[in-house]
Amino acid sequence: MPAFNHANFNDRATAAAKAKQALIEKFRARPGPDDPAVQAKLAERQAIAEARERREQERKVAKEAEAARLAAEEADRQAELVRQAAQKTEEEIARKAALLALEAERKAARDARYAARKARR
Repeated sequence: MPAFNHANFNDRATAAAKAKQALIEKFRARPGPDDPAVQAKLAERQAIAEARERREQERKVAKEAEAARLAAEEADRQAELVRQAAQKTEEEIARKAALLALEAERKAARDARYAARKARR
């Protein structure tokens, strides 16, 4: 462990002033906004931001195209389901009509047998 530094107030104040002066010099040494390096960095940041925005727009367009494709597929699927339901309904109606006709024939035959039996009496 290092020995305790018995610095007095003046030593500490001088060290603080030197540190503050070093920060001020560092700040003043920074390049200004008209410096070519700063301008190049700003231009690079602007290009990056524009590229990011362009990629976001491309993703948005791709997402909308995918949503439209999915909606078209869903519409096709719904149309196919409606067509199948209509076909089933038509088949069911035809089957019921055939059953009704068969029942009507059976009833007519039964009625004819009953009428013949009544006529014999």
